[in-house]
Amino acid sequence: MSKAKEGDLVYCDPPYSHTQSILYGAQSFNLERLLEAIADCKSRGVFVALSIDGFKRSGKVQCDLPITKGLFKNTVFLDCGRSMLKRFQMNGRSLADEVVHDRLLLTY
Repeated sequence: MSKAKEGDLVYCDPPYSHTQSILYGAQSFNLERLLEAIADCKSRGVFVALSIDGFKRSGKVQCDLPITKGLFKNTVFLDCGRSMLKRFQMNGRSLADEVVHDRLLLTY
């Protein structure tokens, strides 16, 4: 990210805090440090898109994240269908209440 120049686009797809840390061993991932790097990019005129946790439990629960106020200009929620993680955990039970929406945060 430090090599990105003005007008470049950086896409960040880190492990999701609410679901993926147990799957990918991302316990040492630091979201705050990533947000600092994104702020640095933004200050240099670099565009950044961050894909991260959004809503779970069919939109009933928004994943709480320490997102820096004013860092992102636009937020888009993307319907990802049924939770892949819950598909394994539910063992054939209904996934009707397990729709996931990822959050796409844009500095532009």
